[in-house]
Amino acid sequence: MEKENVISIKHLKKSFGDFTVLNDVNMDIYRGESVVLLGKSGTGKSVILQNIVGLLKPDEGDVIVLKKNIPELDEDELLELRKKIGFLFQSGALYDSMTVRENLEFPLRRHFKKLNDSEVNELVEEALEDVSLLPAIDKMPSELSGGMKKRAGLARTIILQPEIMLYDEPTTGLDPATSREISQLILKMQEKFKVSSLIITHDMDCTKLTSNKIAVLKEGKIAATGNYEELSKLNDPFIKSFFLF
Repeated sequence: MEKENVISIKHLKKSFGDFTVLNDVNMDIYRGESVVLLGKSGTGKSVILQNIVGLLKPDEGDVIVLKKNIPELDEDELLELRKKIGFLFQSGALYDSMTVRENLEFPLRRHFKKLNDSEVNELVEEALEDVSLLPAIDKMPSELSGGMKKRAGLARTIILQPEIMLYDEPTTGLDPATSREISQLILKMQEKFKVSSLIITHDMDCTKLTSNKIAVLKEGKIAATGNYEELSKLNDPFIKSFFLF
């Protein structure tokens, strides 16, 4: 059975002024797959994410998401497609003036206007239960630890049941135990909702736990693709540097 392609990046190029960040990037992500994107800081990993959600437009190339070429979409088409894409930011990006409950209610009321209060509450509680955060439902973000903020951010993203999840450094700034909890949650969400995930991380424990496939970005191109075991055995000094920890 042929695998279904949910993200296909072909010959992607992106420059800022005279500085070329991405130079002929090619990568594919298939339905239900969890891909980790490795690369040195400042080499364009987040630029790839921004091209996927249409926050940036490529200078050249195609970014095909759920069979739609992002650079060719108008604003309405882009907004419609983004409903199917979840994005977990480094900070969790919670609204500081809202409780955890209100943070999760916000996207539901925005995108699913026909839901009544009871249905909204049920979905909010289920999402928080999934990330073991239900006791914090009425807390403000300022009352949450870093790990709790990440979990709340994940719950708010997954509550819309996206087909694709994008994670930008999901374990940054967390202690090792909490980082592992977040990595396990990413794995749990992938298994429960069958989402396809692209994860940017420098955390090799997270990489090993969550990835089906790893892509390594070097000098604006994908230098290697494979699973954790395959890449860890390569003799290439650049790729090897990620596995020396």
